[in-house]
Amino acid sequence: MTRSAFLLSLLPLVPVGAQAAPQCAPRPQVLEILADRFGEGRRAIGLAADGSVMEIFAAPSGTWSLTVTLPDGRTCLLASGSDFEAMDETPPAGTPS
Repeated sequence: MTRSAFLLSLLPLVPVGAQAAPQCAPRPQVLEILADRFGEGRRAIGLAADGSVMEIFAAPSGTWSLTVTLPDGRTCLLASGSDFEAMDETPPAGTPS
């Protein structure tokens, strides 16, 4: 079983909407799985206009997970993979920081 399939199997299916949805669970449960089973900690965070929070979690081993936490508190796994590498790039001139 791949890492993504394993992680998804641990989260109960909670549909986000009428479309095919990512796997979602209460935020504490998702964070516990990412930390305890995969050694992943938060590496980046961003706020969307609808109030949802996007986060990237990664481990020293290079595994990573992309999540979104909805305003109602559910956290959904959107993607995961390997070979994570943090970038410290300077934005192009004229790009808002």
